[in-house]
Order: sequence, then C-alpha cells, then structure tokens
Amino acid sequence: MTDFLDFVSRSGIAASAPHIIGPASACLDRFTAHFNACDLVGMDAELHFPHVLVSGAEVLVWDAPGQHPEDFFDRLRASGWRESRYEAKEPVLATEDKVHFVVTYTRRGEGGEVLSTHRNLWIVTRKSGRWGIALRSY
Repeated sequence: MTDFLDFVSRSGIAASAPHIIGPASACLDRFTAHFNACDLVGMDAELHFPHVLVSGAEVLVWDAPGQHPEDFFDRLRASGWRESRYEAKEPVLATEDKVHFVVTYTRRGEGGEVLSTHRNLWIVTRKSGRWGIALRSY
C-alpha cells in the first residue's frame, strides 16, 4: 500500500513545462480527433482505465474500454452536433507523470455555429510510458 504522506507530497513542476505539457496535450488532441471521427475505439485508446468521470456530485468509474453507449454519436448528431473544438487547454497543475488541464471546448453544428460551450477539468496521466486521460470532470 502507498504511504499517504508520500502520495500527496510528490513535487510538482511548472505547469508550462513543454516536455510534460506537450505530450499530455497531444493526448487530448488525439482523443478529440477520434471524437470528431465518431470513433469510440479510438477514443478508448486515449483513456486510462479505470477511467473516472465526475458530474456534479456523482462519480462514474469505467473499469475497461467499451463503456460509451453504442448510440452515443447518433444521439449527439440528433442534437445538431457535427464537431467539437478546443478553445483552450490550460495546464493548471503538472508533475512528471500527470497534468491537470482546464479544457474549454465548443460543440458546433453543420455551419460551424456554436451550439454549446463547456469548461471542464481533465487529468492526463502517464502510465508505462503512455499518456492517457484518467479523469474527466463535467
């Protein structure tokens, strides 16, 4: 078992450190490219499991890939959605193996009009040398 004091005392690095922020941010870009391609398998490839989603006071934990509903993109397209676009990805906390991003993105319709704007906290971690999204808070 991990010692709690060691666990919470790991030193941070500057949230602007390019050798950490760049690869972690690229993971977010790949996730969104798969999202816009309606590629659930590709999206899962950019996640770490267990994967945690927080919405309000509720927490959802996915232990393995394949948890998105099969009609996820059908329902999203029915709302008028055609693509999602990052407006900002602000790193706010970073260590050698973890970056917290405040992510601002828009969901856009057929003509590029903004349907909605979202600002969320996403945490990207490096496990076994691979960056993946570990937590998304909505």
